[in-house]
Amino acid sequence: MKRLSSLKAVVVLLSLTLSGAVMAQQSGPNTSHKTQVNAGTKMKVKGVIIKRDDSSFFLRDQTGSELTVRLAANTKLEEKKGNPFRGGKKYTMAQVTRGLTVEVEGRGDASGDLVADKIKFSDDDLKVAVSIDSQVVPLENRFVTAENRMTRTEQNAERLSGQLEELGQVANLAKGGAAAAQDTADAAVEGVNKTNDRISSLDDYEVKKSSTINFKVASAVLSPEAKTMLDDLATQAKNERGFVIEVRGFASADGSENRNRQLSQRRSDAIVRYLAETHDIPLRRIILPYGYGEAMPIADNATREGRMENRRAEVKILVSRGIGSSVNVNRPVSSTRE
Repeated sequence: MKRLSSLKAVVVLLSLTLSGAVMAQQSGPNTSHKTQVNAGTKMKVKGVIIKRDDSSFFLRDQTGSELTVRLAANTKLEEKKGNPFRGGKKYTMAQVTRGLTVEVEGRGDASGDLVADKIKFSDDDLKVAVSIDSQVVPLENRFVTAENRMTRTEQNAERLSGQLEELGQVANLAKGGAAAAQDTADAAVEGVNKTNDRISSLDDYEVKKSSTINFKVASAVLSPEAKTMLDDLATQAKNERGFVIEVRGFASADGSENRNRQLSQRRSDAIVRYLAETHDIPLRRIILPYGYGEAMPIADNATREGRMENRRAEVKILVSRGIGSSVNVNRPVSSTRE
């Protein structure tokens, strides 16, 4: 009887564990702050579109705050031009997509949202946004697949629960039946736990390779040495399963902050273009390339040698642990820096 009580406890614990995993998969953390705009208040804000529907979009600024921007029939779209002597390009509302960096001017409405009078963005930012949108859809599909797998695991757990009850009844009829039922339950629980660990690790990435590409002053041109490093990285990436590539551009403190931010973005874009055009790496495999400007220096900008190190881009191959042939969620992340 003591073993049968333990058997039922295992079933209840298994059910609670799987239910909690499903809720965590569906909810997920949310650390963003929602900004409210007073009705009639003028506001000008700059940020990145993180979600878009027919009549509005969600904007996240550099502080992480989010704001709902509503589109009106009289909302104007303008190009941020680098050359003031040429005419501005014409855009449509369909081109206002997620991943696009925009400046919005407007007034607050009764619901606390910002009704846009004018939206401005550059043509370069639009090209980057198109690349982002092509990558987000595959990533979203991956999470949906993981959630569907979790649902199937929960259904298997319910069937397992019924099987365990039948084993408990058999144990009452035959000597030693309870011990056999316990052994079977332990094996079944171990199998379910392994499956649950694999699902949980789908979004747990391991750094397989990390390379640092250096640039000359005010340049975003890849040197022959940089191209060789990218050739090696692309070759290894093609031999990995479930890989993505992360590209981050940086700059030294020479020049203005805004110029360095643009320069670091051009550096990351140059790497993405080389990987896509030279090695046919699909854009869906490349995480949104981003230029951090002077942020996150790895050396002292007060010295010549330090500034040389900070004029760089970092490229990493990331591989999902859950897609590999074996999963060890306690294994530490390794990183190789060249």
